[in-house]
Amino acid sequence: MKPYRSSLFVPGNRPAWMEKAAGYGADCLVLDLEDSVPDQEKAAARPLVKAGLKALKSKGQACNVRINGYATGLTLDDLEGVLCPELDGVALPKIETAADLHQLDALLTHLERRMGIPVGSIETPLGLETARAMRDVYDIAVACPRVRRVTLAAGPGGDAARAIGYQWSKEGMETLFLRSKTVLDSRAAGVLYPTVSSWWNIKDLEGLERDARWNRQLGFRGMTVMHPSHVPVVNRIFTPSSDEIAFYQGLIDAMDEAVRKGIAAVTYKGDMVDEAMVKTAREMLEFARSIG
Repeated sequence: MKPYRSSLFVPGNRPAWMEKAAGYGADCLVLDLEDSVPDQEKAAARPLVKAGLKALKSKGQACNVRINGYATGLTLDDLEGVLCPELDGVALPKIETAADLHQLDALLTHLERRMGIPVGSIETPLGLETARAMRDVYDIAVACPRVRRVTLAAGPGGDAARAIGYQWSKEGMETLFLRSKTVLDSRAAGVLYPTVSSWWNIKDLEGLERDARWNRQLGFRGMTVMHPSHVPVVNRIFTPSSDEIAFYQGLIDAMDEAVRKGIAAVTYKGDMVDEAMVKTAREMLEFARSIG
């Protein structure tokens, strides 16, 4: 599974924006039918999104679609309107329990069979916007095999802020527990590349870079962003540098040499390293290879 360092939202009622979006460099585009599309335009946006999926996939662009939630009565219509082999994933907003994803899984399975799409090929990334979902990340993630990605919403003023009641700051300490818990629960559930949406200020790219570095330190492997100008910053921060790659490769080489000599640990760059560090190094090199 290819990690997504950057995911960028694109309104599903703007075909020109979808067409241009392939040039922004985001690992994944999220074509939106929910919050960014006015109610009176949602039905008309479905064929635009489907056409956008086909055009973007022909350019090698990964694409998800955020559909409307069950309470709107539009969920099934959205799925029928956009489902196609070019669709990578369906994001259901405001998930609260595993039952929400079980229902989505049943709908997708029915439509995949009807449309001749391999069953289970379409992912259902888990977005954490509600207090219940944030509390039960692990249980929800392991309950549905379509959940291969987890994203925490931790930005200002949105559904997550309202659900938890935090007052957002650039430093982000009010969401430190939520961020750390998401990483822990995701990794425990076998989701290796959790991501976060935590910075919405379009102009403050320095603040974005600080936030992205912090997110990476906490264990996230990417971010969902709201503006094309954020994509190159996030991609750069979440891409292992040449120095990092050289460090990890050198660590592996040093341990391989130690093993040939019958030694279980060795000093490398001033630190004692052993097989556990080798596993970490191999994981980071695999991440680097996965993102190309």
